[in-house]
Amino acid sequence: MERYIGKCRCGEETRVRRLDNIDLRLLRVFVTLAEEGGFQDAQVALNLSQSTLSTHLAALERKLGGQLCERGRAGFRLTPFGESTLLAARQLFEDIDAFHGRIGRDQQRLVGRLRVGIVDGVVTNPQLRLQTALARYMAYASEVFVDLELGTPLVLERALMDGARDLVVGPFSQKVPGIAYIPLNREAQALYCGRGHALFEVPGVEITHARIEAALFSVRRYRHLDDLYRVNHPRASGAIVQMEAQVMMILSGRFIGYLPRHIGEDWVARGQMRVLRPEAYGFETTHFAATRRLKGEQPLVDAFVRELKAQAQGKPGAAEAD
Repeated sequence: MERYIGKCRCGEETRVRRLDNIDLRLLRVFVTLAEEGGFQDAQVALNLSQSTLSTHLAALERKLGGQLCERGRAGFRLTPFGESTLLAARQLFEDIDAFHGRIGRDQQRLVGRLRVGIVDGVVTNPQLRLQTALARYMAYASEVFVDLELGTPLVLERALMDGARDLVVGPFSQKVPGIAYIPLNREAQALYCGRGHALFEVPGVEITHARIEAALFSVRRYRHLDDLYRVNHPRASGAIVQMEAQVMMILSGRFIGYLPRHIGEDWVARGQMRVLRPEAYGFETTHFAATRRLKGEQPLVDAFVRELKAQAQGKPGAAEAD
């Protein structure tokens, strides 16, 4: 059975076949292709070859009765039909998760998929304790499939708004409409240089702003201007996204840059880094758990947020009793 839904850009009628026998795996492949922006990144995300991805995509297009994307030398781009299919597929997967959640609630179980996004460099944060929150959560939610992804604050907020993540954790702006921000903890930041840097052996009182200004500065790409303004530095000489990359830049002995203190202090203890003027350049950021403001209950999300809050407040196990 087919249903007429309109015309494609070439003017031909487009018909969509009934989806009773559509393989959900094909839809998930398509969603990943669309979200990764093409075959190259999707190959890594799905651990599939390009030929396999092409075969899956072609099979889905045959089943749906229309072209989902344009691919070739001009690059990868969704067709209007592909864009509407992507929105529908995301809604379908949300509905499936809601179905599992409802069944689980009726049986007093947590069941379904929880898609979490976090910034990198938090595994050693002694106050946030994300891994401990995850351990406590899975102790009573073992039937939940957890999809954990790293990203920058901007990327994570965008994924949350697009419906690609259910919950994200990081130092967000708290300005996006439709998003609820739950404060978790404050994270101390400090400016560091590495052994071999010109400032490494200079007494603290002799580290003037002029010397800081003359040093090569590695900024966090997603906080580029904030980092520069923080020290009133005229320009960046390097940029990173991941904290591990910042550690490498500082350890090179050629750059100064910001790190969370729970990361930097380990290198200070090894004698490989030094904090620069903490009284002048140190500051704190707040980590938030962010979720969309949706109608209805979100039992998987709500339970994990309670665990995050309990761990951040130093109350292990308190969330389970809520």
